Amino acid sequence: MNLILQGLDGDTARLDRIAALAAPTSVTRLGPNAVRCEQIAYSPALRPTIEVAAQAAQLDATYMMGQRELSEFKLVAMDMDSTLITIECIDEIADMQGLKPQVAAITEAAMRGELDFAASLKQRVALLEGLDASALQRVYDERLQLSPGAETMLAAVQKAGLKTLLVSGGFTFFTERLKERLGLDYTHANELEIVDGKLTGRVLGGIVDAEEKQRTVERVCAQMGITPAQAIVMGDGANDLKMMGIAGLSVAFRAKPVVRSQADVALNFVGLDGLLNVLT
Repeated sequence: MNLILQGLDGDTARLDRIAALAAPTSVTRLGPNAVRCEQIAYSPALRPTIEVAAQAAQLDATYMMGQRELSEFKLVAMDMDSTLITIECIDEIADMQGLKPQVAAITEAAMRGELDFAASLKQRVALLEGLDASALQRVYDERLQLSPGAETMLAAVQKAGLKTLLVSGGFTFFTERLKERLGLDYTHANELEIVDGKLTGRVLGGIVDAEEKQRTVERVCAQMGITPAQAIVMGDGANDLKMMGIAGLSVAFRAKPVVRSQADVALNFVGLDGLLNVLT
């Protein structure tokens, strides 16, 4: 069993202190902010101690059986809102209507798994009825930012020959622009209905919920001639759990507790490029 520890600020003393708790046979430095502790003295009793210490030191701790490599995988599938990007787009669109607090509360409950996603999305989109469609471009231009490490991670996986899929319970307006901007291979999201330049408060077609996200990963894998075991899936909310559950490696990024507890990798402090230290 190996343990990868990584943080943001390059405090090697802090990394070494937490690494020593695992009593590794050897330690490999993966960079100024990360180490791999090899053949650790693993026990179910010791693990919580290490995880609590790592959390207090603002380090991400990932346990791995042996070493896994990026070359094992052929696809990286990502959620968009609060994963590839820092915002929840629907909350920011709602802000243009003066309704962000109401919509954000519904979004948060849905991401925790407390509400049915499809029903909650319809409820939130209905509140946008009558909003000028130009608000979507304003959100993209003024508020949408990539998550830390996103471009570094994408550059590395694309250089390694992996395909990329952005599958979102958000909206095609944003996924299509990110596809062009970042050179992504596949996208799938919900389409907002727009009539006479105004949002109607409805979504066209089926809702991209947890089941549809899973089907999308399976569909893209089939098109590529691979299995989901050759896919890395990254997400943050309950709506991502089904697609993460079929992946060869699931990554929770600054995620809700229900997602962190079920993922193979939880990145709570480092950026999306923390994936690269896990897969050496």
